[in-house]
Amino acid sequence: MTGIPQQAGPCVVVAGGGTAGHIEPALALADAVMRLRPDARVVALGTERGLENKIVPARGYPLELIPPVPMPRKPSPDLLKLPLRVRESVKRTREVLDRVRADVVVGFGGYVSLPAYLAARGRVPIVVHEANAKTGLANKVGAKFAERVAAAVPDSGLAGAEVIGIPLRQSITALDRAALRAQARAHFGLHPDAPTLLVFGGSQGARSINNAVSGAASAFAQAGVGVLHAHGPKNTVAVQAVPGAPAYVPVPYLERMDLAYAAADAVLCRSGAMTVAEVSAVGLPAVFVPLPIGNGEQALNAGPVVNAGGGILVPDEQLTPQWVAQNVVPLVADRARLAAMTAATLGTGHREADEVLARIVLEVIGK
Repeated sequence: MTGIPQQAGPCVVVAGGGTAGHIEPALALADAVMRLRPDARVVALGTERGLENKIVPARGYPLELIPPVPMPRKPSPDLLKLPLRVRESVKRTREVLDRVRADVVVGFGGYVSLPAYLAARGRVPIVVHEANAKTGLANKVGAKFAERVAAAVPDSGLAGAEVIGIPLRQSITALDRAALRAQARAHFGLHPDAPTLLVFGGSQGARSINNAVSGAASAFAQAGVGVLHAHGPKNTVAVQAVPGAPAYVPVPYLERMDLAYAAADAVLCRSGAMTVAEVSAVGLPAVFVPLPIGNGEQALNAGPVVNAGGGILVPDEQLTPQWVAQNVVPLVADRARLAAMTAATLGTGHREADEVLARIVLEVIGK
């Protein structure tokens, strides 16, 4: 039949669009599948408005667009339109699965996964991966008829889930921070030797984090601590340079997270599942500031690292310049404490989760 690609190896369809927290594990899995089975093909599902439109093609994978099915958080007129939206999206997704000759669908949650699970049910084997400490609706649905279910942490809410961690890019899991340190410091214009804090609040930044950390700039300077602060492309951070003190470097966005991690001795950040996993994998002591909205999952995500002694948790409303000056500044300047926290953090990571999940997926296809 014309128009249908011919391939010797299996076709893996990944559904994880919307946010980086869903897309990055999907692409890390894709990379691992291709390492294990170079004859395989990986196709990603996404929507027109999702971040996947930028990320997926840049990583070299084909992207198939389907209609989104966002779940209304509260009763609204949109709720009445939901069945029609689901039906249309499932129909379009089935067309994609048929056209690419999918051998398995791997879902990572979010509004791309729900139609993928429903379209694949009874037709194509399903594997579910849950990254968060609290399972979302899409993965709860998908897990009911999945061949295998994996989770990042125990007690995610999915019965019988195999705990494997979160699939991460090899540029993160294989990162040698010490070997890259000098290059990373030079890349960002940081002091080559001073203790340095990395600050970021997600791809769009976080105003509360920006205000609290930049408000403590003088305390960092007085303590001889440098700062690399990603404030988000829509925000600005103005900090007055202190002669003789390590630089406080504000940047809109971090294109090279590997270099940012290598440049840092500690990190202050949100505690999304992907962030916690990456920080743990590279061994950075962390001050986690959970997003104050949502279902509380960000605090739960940070729990294992904090309980192990590798991180500190501070509620968003308590994060002030005074708190940063009293708690974060002395932490970053204390090399012995940082070393102990690094050892604890590394003990909570799952560097091999990408290949573990890839082998699960290939086993399901093999059946």
